[in-house]
Amino acid sequence: MNNRTRALLTVPALAVGALFAVAGPASAAESGSGQADLRPVVGNGVDASGTAMVSIKDDVLTVTYKATGLLAGSPHAAHIHFADDSQHRCPVIADDTNGDGHINTSEGMKAYGMIEVSLTTSGDTSAKSALDVKRFDTAKGGTIDYQRGSIKVSDAVAKDILSGGAGIVVHGVDYNKDGKYDGSTKSDLDPSLPTEATDPALCGIIGASQMSMMPDGGAQTGSGSTTGVEHTGLFVGGGLALLAGTAAAVATRSRRRTADVER
Repeated sequence: MNNRTRALLTVPALAVGALFAVAGPASAAESGSGQADLRPVVGNGVDASGTAMVSIKDDVLTVTYKATGLLAGSPHAAHIHFADDSQHRCPVIADDTNGDGHINTSEGMKAYGMIEVSLTTSGDTSAKSALDVKRFDTAKGGTIDYQRGSIKVSDAVAKDILSGGAGIVVHGVDYNKDGKYDGSTKSDLDPSLPTEATDPALCGIIGASQMSMMPDGGAQTGSGSTTGVEHTGLFVGGGLALLAGTAAAVATRSRRRTADVER
């Protein structure tokens, strides 16, 4: 075969190879596990602690967490947080930008990012359910023992959770120690809510797991009760405000990833 013939045959082959490089199969589904120590958010007066485990197999998520010392008889919204441009850590007192001595929801999100998964007891687990109080677990006696599996997530969310920079955050504090969500300071998500209802109580960054196995995904096993909650409908407005911020962050991240691919 002469050089000219060889060159003519090589060009189409390279073109076909380039085509398959661009239009090849989608990336494999993500699998892995991680764990987090849940510790009190500084400045928020919480004497609580907990542990959490996450496991992902083929983009299906299982989460368990147990926490003690929370505000008893009250629901506690809980989420997995992440953002590409967050600092992938739990808040410190320097994050208290308004100088009130506490970490509110917006101040916390600068550290650990926006909501990617809502740890509800049933139904939707997206950011749309960020503050759907009726579907978050209630701390009977101050304790939550939560498990939920079969949570389908996207490849991108699975990668975020396993990245080493995602956080699990449990919300709900009692600054004035009167046993309920109240007080004159209003939530930065919705002024119709007390800040106690939405401020972060516990936080932990998900790191590589030291355990080899997680429970198979199944029904969540927490209490699921909302006894003792006043004004439960008010959480909806805060959830919508939080969702708007989350949607903007997701859109920004999507554009960034698209730009990376195009480059």
